[in-house]
Amino acid sequence: MEWIFNSYYTLIAATIVLLVGKIMINKIKFLQNFNIPEPVAGGLVAAIILYALHAAYGVSFKFEKPLQDAFMLIFFISIGLSADFSRLKAGGLPLIVFTAIVGIYIAVQNAVGVGLATVLGQNPLIGLITGSITLTGGHGTAGAWGPVFEKEYGLIGATGLGLASATFGLVVGGLIGGPVARRLINKMGRKPLDGASIKAAEHDDNTTQNTNDVFERPDQTRLITASSAVETLAMFAACLAFAEIMDGIDKEYLYDLPKFVWALGGGVILRNILTAIFKFNMFDRAIDVFGNASLSLFLAIALLNLKLWELSGLAGPVTIILVAQTIVMVLYATLVTYVFMGRDYDAAVLSAGHCGFGMGATPTAVANMQSITERFGPSHKAFLIVPMVGAFFVDLINVAILTGFVNFLK
Repeated sequence: MEWIFNSYYTLIAATIVLLVGKIMINKIKFLQNFNIPEPVAGGLVAAIILYALHAAYGVSFKFEKPLQDAFMLIFFISIGLSADFSRLKAGGLPLIVFTAIVGIYIAVQNAVGVGLATVLGQNPLIGLITGSITLTGGHGTAGAWGPVFEKEYGLIGATGLGLASATFGLVVGGLIGGPVARRLINKMGRKPLDGASIKAAEHDDNTTQNTNDVFERPDQTRLITASSAVETLAMFAACLAFAEIMDGIDKEYLYDLPKFVWALGGGVILRNILTAIFKFNMFDRAIDVFGNASLSLFLAIALLNLKLWELSGLAGPVTIILVAQTIVMVLYATLVTYVFMGRDYDAAVLSAGHCGFGMGATPTAVANMQSITERFGPSHKAFLIVPMVGAFFVDLINVAILTGFVNFLK
């Protein structure tokens, strides 16, 4: 027996999931410490309840898929509309080097995943799901690629597996970043600063700090007017139309890329044309709010559609791959990120940040760096580079590399 929820009831269910997740985050310290998103916390509870109902009564639930897809596209458009290439100038050469390091790691992450999946006798696409789709890409990218693998490649349970892997990455990314950086800092012989020293260091050069929190602090207060909201909706609508047109052309003449790739690309093109040519003043706060709200609703609906009973047979191989990915991340951050970023204190903090969004998400990266700088002093360089790469440029690189891997594995 299947219960089908139309768009109205799906939206109600999704908001209930978000409210439950918010209560859980406020009450459970573990969820706060590891930056578990509200839709993930509430959504996993909902998935477990639905699994219990299925096991006890044989009932399953189907929630409105087009609504989920719409929120997904809006989220990826928000990333594209926030990717201002003029910000590359602010980071200079270190930003370019760090971006290259991250790009190489994405390729390594996917190679490890695909290789291990093949050795373990699994579909190679599972290696991508336990690679940069979920670990570097996070829940949003996991939820976007999952339906593609299910529909076009017959990989049953891909969305659920992706969301579970992304949750694993969030927790592990928060666990390994601090120890990796502390080990590197201890090898330098740098001692923790006392409170007065840290405040003095922060005051000494606070004008160079540019944390650019577009996606790092979704709860911060933002003053949005009706006109700015309408302008932002118009940009989203233009990008949705662009994605729809390009998706049709792509399916007939090109490589049949997922529609969200065109949505993200449309946002990037529109953003940089408006700012570079027409000198349009983008209202990033409105883009941020629409993007974060859409991501939360998209994840909530995706987790409501999660069928845990379809994943039981993959638990062993997936666990092996994810453990191996964790080891590779620690080695890469220590031997590559730290070395090529200068072998200094800033490089150690950047390594902690890379562990955060290389396994989890940008908020995890920021939390990792804060845990280091609160004890050893500020790192303005790290807080300038990581949010820009982790929140914007890494998604563009990840989509390009993933598309190459998927086409290769077809």
